[in-house]
Amino acid sequence: MRIVIAGIAALLLADIAAAAQAPNTQAKRSTATKAQWTARTPDGQPDLQGTWVNFDSTPFETPVPVPARGNNDAGVGPPAHWADHDSPTSARRPSMVVDPPDGRVPVLPWAESRRDYDLAHLGDSWVHETPWVRCITRGVPGGMFPAGYNNGYQIVQTPGFVVIVYEMLHETRIIPIDGRPHVGRDIRLWNGDPRGHWEGQTLVVETTNYNDKGSIATSAATGRIRGIPQSEALHVVERFTRIDAKTIDYEVTIDDPKVYAKPWKVALPLNQDPEYRIYEYACHEGNYAIPNELSGGRAQDVK
Repeated sequence: MRIVIAGIAALLLADIAAAAQAPNTQAKRSTATKAQWTARTPDGQPDLQGTWVNFDSTPFETPVPVPARGNNDAGVGPPAHWADHDSPTSARRPSMVVDPPDGRVPVLPWAESRRDYDLAHLGDSWVHETPWVRCITRGVPGGMFPAGYNNGYQIVQTPGFVVIVYEMLHETRIIPIDGRPHVGRDIRLWNGDPRGHWEGQTLVVETTNYNDKGSIATSAATGRIRGIPQSEALHVVERFTRIDAKTIDYEVTIDDPKVYAKPWKVALPLNQDPEYRIYEYACHEGNYAIPNELSGGRAQDVK
């Protein structure tokens, strides 16, 4: 049955793979016109509920050639079995970034320099690490970007709200859809202040009121975007469109004029997996990264 489910998911995603032969065609893809799902919740919302996964081997950005630097495998990183699963896996595409058409995020030079400085000073202070390693948050929209493992999400809908439970870091995101305004501009939050509304079959979530302490992406799978800072000007618009029984098309547009030369967009599918189990992610209890980095830094100080 698991193989059959994975096969069905692959067939359903075949049109995505065909449309993604080049970043240009991928950027022009319209999810709204593809939606075939008409099921509703008891209070009349388009039904997004269920357990979803986004296991995906697609590179975050379109890869660029890099010069060979020899074998840098130091035998570190998570064990291979962390990535073992029998969940549906999305069809590989040129990149998750679909706009700009070249699949590359238009990061301003100062933001890349800030990322590089933080990575070079991980042993100096915990403030140089990403909020995920510090067990604070993977961020919004960073929490929706696939990592190597724990790519599970549960969506629950109640009157006036859509709730997303993230497996990674065990976060719960509560999105009001009752028309209330955003909080005051002086209130600044790690994950911003979300407000949702429906455009036909699509849930549109606009998030504002960010602080400037987080990162737009925290997973190593996001490549050079990992650790890029966010500013208080960050404005995020997400679109969740259930196109059939097994698939939600997820798109997010990121606009932060202090960090990027222009807005950019990511698109990826969420695949339903009703047998997937989300367990508690006990981050602080198992987090050896920060003490190891800082103790290593102190050892370097002695030298």
